[in-house]
Amino acid sequence: MITSYRIGPDPYISVNECGDGELLILMHGIGGNKRNWATNIEVFGRHFKTVAWDARGYGESDDYPGDLEFSDFADDLNRVLDHYGVEKAHLLGLSMGGRIAFSFCEKYSHRIASLILCDTHKGFKHFTKEQQEEFIRLRKEPLLAGKEPKDIAPIVAKTLIGRPENTNTFDALVDSMSRLHKHSYIKSIEASVRGDHADSLSQIEAPTLVVVGEFDRLTSPALAKDIADQIPGAKLEVIKDAGHLSNIENSNEFNMVVLDFLLGLPNG
Repeated sequence: MITSYRIGPDPYISVNECGDGELLILMHGIGGNKRNWATNIEVFGRHFKTVAWDARGYGESDDYPGDLEFSDFADDLNRVLDHYGVEKAHLLGLSMGGRIAFSFCEKYSHRIASLILCDTHKGFKHFTKEQQEEFIRLRKEPLLAGKEPKDIAPIVAKTLIGRPENTNTFDALVDSMSRLHKHSYIKSIEASVRGDHADSLSQIEAPTLVVVGEFDRLTSPALAKDIADQIPGAKLEVIKDAGHLSNIENSNEFNMVVLDFLLGLPNG
């Protein structure tokens, strides 16, 4: 059974919760929300207290006036752990969610039981200038020109799915991006491009799994291997028949890979 809560104080963070046990937190990407974990949360909830959040400014969570620093997400995550009264949690982050996990490592490493980094990257410094400009152009410029998230959703979704014939995934991504809050999304894009975590990977001590879709064009398997190689003891898993949203495109294999890792941990 999935229940919903809002965790305060300001900005209030909305979460979906399922199951009991050690705390596992699911963090969506820059165009997502907690609904993206619909095919995962109940499966993980059979073994863990599984919590999918809306990051600040997303979904049913509040935004906060003023500029956004990327580390603000890590501070919000720290409050979520406090709310549940735990010292440590397992963190599963997809794309921007993985980068929030990196940021959390830099500030609160003592609170991490394990890391699962999905279809993510180390920061935009390691993207080519062309990749940076294309990322921003696809997402930010049309919005500044007057369009709404629902207008750009089909264009961006086509660049993220692994198999064009996977219409269910395409529809899910379009729905997800159509729910974005325009000004909060723009702030997230700007904060995300400023953030970089390349120099901190070798300092990660928590057990780590790196996951990537085999057809991910944005954060490729080669990039995922580079991340895994830099984190001591990290494991790498490639999800077949999936693109950037590997948890949605091939949820069965994704769920199996994640649970095999988590349940194989000491006390997991």
